[in-house]
Amino acid sequence: MTDPTADEQPSEPPPSTPTPAAPTYHLYPRREPFEHGLLPIPKLIFSDGAQTLSQLKSSILASNSTHRLTPETLAPFLQLSVEHARLLIETISSVLHDDSDPLVKAGAPKEIDEIGVNVFDLLIFLYIQSYKRLLPKGHKDSAAVADVWPSTSAFDGFLSALSPLQLVRSNSRRFMPSQADEEAHQLSYLQKHMANILSLLADSTEGGDDDSLVLSVDKFEHLEFLIYFGEKGSAKISLSQNAPFFANSDPDMPAVPVPASQILDWLLQNISSTLEHIADRVSLKESGPSSSPDPDVQMADAGTSSLKPSICTRGPSFIEGISKSSYVKQASDLKGTSVKVVNCHESVIYILAPLRYATIYGCSDATIVIGAVGKAIRVEHCERVHLITAARRICIANCRECVFFLGVNQQPLIVGDNHKLQVAPFNTYYSQLEEHMSQVGVDPNINRWDEPVTLGLLDPHDSLSHPAGVSDVQAESASRVDPDQFTNFVIPNWSKIENAGPTKDNPFPLPDAYLASQQKNIKSLAEVKQILRETQLEESRKRELSSALHACFKDWLYASGNIRQLYCLQGE
Repeated sequence: MTDPTADEQPSEPPPSTPTPAAPTYHLYPRREPFEHGLLPIPKLIFSDGAQTLSQLKSSILASNSTHRLTPETLAPFLQLSVEHARLLIETISSVLHDDSDPLVKAGAPKEIDEIGVNVFDLLIFLYIQSYKRLLPKGHKDSAAVADVWPSTSAFDGFLSALSPLQLVRSNSRRFMPSQADEEAHQLSYLQKHMANILSLLADSTEGGDDDSLVLSVDKFEHLEFLIYFGEKGSAKISLSQNAPFFANSDPDMPAVPVPASQILDWLLQNISSTLEHIADRVSLKESGPSSSPDPDVQMADAGTSSLKPSICTRGPSFIEGISKSSYVKQASDLKGTSVKVVNCHESVIYILAPLRYATIYGCSDATIVIGAVGKAIRVEHCERVHLITAARRICIANCRECVFFLGVNQQPLIVGDNHKLQVAPFNTYYSQLEEHMSQVGVDPNINRWDEPVTLGLLDPHDSLSHPAGVSDVQAESASRVDPDQFTNFVIPNWSKIENAGPTKDNPFPLPDAYLASQQKNIKSLAEVKQILRETQLEESRKRELSSALHACFKDWLYASGNIRQLYCLQGE
């Protein structure tokens, strides 16, 4: 089993338990709720979370026998608009641990409205809205940061002392929190608040005090929203199958509810054990060679486009530090279903794979294509980035002058200090795109690219302090790309691409205005080609024309930076 405390009830587990009694596995936080599940809505953050949520739980259960809440039934309980209640439920669906929950499988907005959210998943989600993200480590050389960007910007305001790129350079992988740091921070939060979280899941017996609280196995399994057992090289293990008091219980004969105090002791001991394990791992890494990678992530170093990430099954794949290059990853190149693109500049990055989660952080002057994302993609602290993605949902935070070409099933969420953002319909394809979308559940018949939802300018989940006296205001939204400026993006068809699929065109139907613009461009190109073919010129004049066209095209390649992409792709 997982920990040395399994002898608290010596009668279980039986000797036939397939998991060894040695501390092979550790208890880890699920990153997804903390990375993709925090909403900057003040009404969701309670100073006395346990007390307020306990009253909320009692009110909901007293009036609702199904234990599920739709946007219409949830909104009055939280004093939210129906639109914000729907956003809350959609966010929960994107980070939910149980893929068998009908909310996860719901695609169309009407389905989500009809199914609703489980009340106990809702309570856990609401509780962790009090979480504060880990502060980045301070930069050791402020002069180096100043050299990267001008000290002033046309967009500077009270939240913009640093441009996104300055912020990222100060939080580069050397200075930003590592995965181990973030896991330890999340576990410490859970360690502090686990008693309150358990009280929200527990049922009260006759006494009615804390000592009378018990948890059934089904309520206990809701904790998988936040934590799981696992280790590098292993699959995640069910909490109930790893708990000595619920392991191997017969589904036809549910286990007897267990005192919440006993479960709390067991969880806290496992959390402490994992924190010690993380500290030992970090200590070993710091005492070893400076180039040793984080064992829980796959990483691509800067300056090359042909690296292979190291194998691991826990944590996201990192694509990091790509500069003035092109970078291509397909499904066979990635281990796992989560990707983070970090600190990449003046590059073109293709990730042509089916994913569950993706994060784009601190990139600038880059074009990034993310194939299909079935849960959520987050774009944060980016500047002058063009992102093309097909996804279930997207959140954009603290970005400037970025353009998003979207095929998204839910409304784009825009939060924080954003400036001059633009959105446009999805504009590309590759041969396996529809297969990848089908695998992760992205519906090409639903595209809400032009329905962004904006929340507050200040993020209450940031540990950074905000200027005194500054009240929160609505974040700046995004404008639509002018249809006359809309163009298709062509993904190179690499000769080595494996398992070419059937996709031959953009799977998302274009809105009429953009379709008309596209057809107009196609017609104009055909007319120019026809004129060139029919023009009667002497051979010498034809050569002069051809040379002039090639010269103009070459000038454009250099001016746009696309010449670098040609060289990189040719090099592969």
